[in-house]
Amino acid sequence: MKVTRVAIVSDTHAHLDPRVADVISTCQIAIHAGDICDAGILEELQARVDTVIAVAGNNDHEHVWPHHQSHIVNQLENVEEIELPGGILVVEHGHAHGMQTPCHDSLRETHPHARAIVYGHTHKQIFDQSAEPWVINPGAAGETRTHGGPSCIVLTAMKHEWLVDLQRFPPVAA
Repeated sequence: MKVTRVAIVSDTHAHLDPRVADVISTCQIAIHAGDICDAGILEELQARVDTVIAVAGNNDHEHVWPHHQSHIVNQLENVEEIELPGGILVVEHGHAHGMQTPCHDSLRETHPHARAIVYGHTHKQIFDQSAEPWVINPGAAGETRTHGGPSCIVLTAMKHEWLVDLQRFPPVAA
């Protein structure tokens, strides 16, 4: 039986918490749902897993990133679809579905073919399985607005079952 472990992060804002990085190292794929803000984050992910998939967030523009990284930020797509055992995982930042609180119904209507939809933007960890497709937000994996500490999600994808493991770490003392 094919099993794929996917680390899902978002909203690093140029800093990846080292505890989240350790979780990523246990997976085959790392997904970043936007607001990366520095190519060093993508390089750190790539050093830990076989495949990195990232989308642009509302802060992923060449005027926000270091100037010499404009060619990297300009290559980021707004939406990515990943075929996993058992279905399609769609990734986007989510701000196009409501700036303050992205609408889960809107995400579902936009991506009805997905088994699950990942978004970021709010920095709040969410696993909404009230309808299909599921809607997942890993929360913030960096230092900015972590709402209780840096977080991520590990998705274990199998043909007949997907398991979602929400991970949260205590805030770092200042």
